[in-house]
Amino acid sequence: MHATLPLLQATDFPPIHRAGLETLQVNLGYKCNLSCLHCHVNAGPTRKEMMDEENLAVVVDMLKTGRIKTLDLTGGAPELHEGFRGLVKIATDLGVTVIDRCNLTILFEPGQEGLADFLAQYRVQVVASMPCYSLENVDQQRGDGVFDKSIAALRELNKLGYGQPGSDLSLHLVFNPQGPTLPPEQQGLQADYKRELSKHFDIVFNELFVVTNMPIKRFGSTMISKGTFQGYMELLKDNYLESNLGNLMCRTMVSVDWQGYLYDCDFNQQLELTLGAEERPHLRDLLTREIDGNPIVVADHCYGCTAGQGSSCGGAL
Repeated sequence: MHATLPLLQATDFPPIHRAGLETLQVNLGYKCNLSCLHCHVNAGPTRKEMMDEENLAVVVDMLKTGRIKTLDLTGGAPELHEGFRGLVKIATDLGVTVIDRCNLTILFEPGQEGLADFLAQYRVQVVASMPCYSLENVDQQRGDGVFDKSIAALRELNKLGYGQPGSDLSLHLVFNPQGPTLPPEQQGLQADYKRELSKHFDIVFNELFVVTNMPIKRFGSTMISKGTFQGYMELLKDNYLESNLGNLMCRTMVSVDWQGYLYDCDFNQQLELTLGAEERPHLRDLLTREIDGNPIVVADHCYGCTAGQGSSCGGAL
C-alpha cells in the first residue's frame, strides 16, 4: 500500500484550535466483516487489532468524569468487539448518548443475534453506511451481496422503530462517492434516497450524511496507483471554504485508537498524527488534563473536510 502522509504533511491549511470537548470517538478495533474500497481505516476480516480490557476500562473512567456528552463507537465493525455491548450499557446508564457506526450487514454475522434489539433497547443512534440506493453501486463499492443484506437490516431496524416518525430511535445513512469526486449536495441527495428507498423497499430513515472521501489509507493508495491523487487534492483545495472551519468535528471531538492513544480526528488517527503532534498522549492523560483551546494538528487531508459543503462524521457542515 502506498503511504499518503508524505504527500500531505507539507500544508498551507490554516491553523485551527479546539473548542469545548463534547464527543469521545472510540475505535474499538480494525476487524470488520467487509473490506470496502472507500474505507479510510483499511479495515477487514483479517485485521487483528482490538482494544484490550485495560484500555476499555479507561474509556469507562473517562465517561464517568461527566465531561463527555456523546460516545461515538467505530471500527472496523465496533460490534465485533466482545466488550461492545457492555460499554454501551455503561455509557447509557451514565446518561451518555451512544452512536454506533454500523455497516448494517453485521446484524447477520454469527454471534450477532439480537443485535438490533439490543441497539433499540439502549436507544443507540445508528449511523449506517449506505453508499447508494441501487444494488450495482453498493456491491461494487462494498462487495457482492452487501446491498441485499443492508436492505434486510434496514427493514429490521424499521420494524423496531428506527427512523420512524415520532420515534426517538435515530437511523442515519452515510453516503460516500465511489471515486475522486466531491459528493453531491446533501439535501437533494437525501430526498432521492428517501424517495427511492421508500418506493422500492418501504424503508424510512432520519437523515443522510454526505461524507467526502479522504485521500488516505486504502482510498488514497488506490488514487496514487491510478495517478489521480494530485488531481483529487487540487479539487479539494479549489473548493475550500473558510466558512466551514468553525464547524469542523475536530473542534469538539477527540479520537481514541484501539490502543488508547489520542488524536484530533479519526483521519489523523489513521495517519498517526497524534494529539499535540510532539507527544503521544493516552486517554488516561485526558482524565486529569484539559485540551480546550489547544491547536489542532493539520495537514493537506483537512481540505477534505472543508471543501464545498464541508464534511464530517455528521455529514455536510
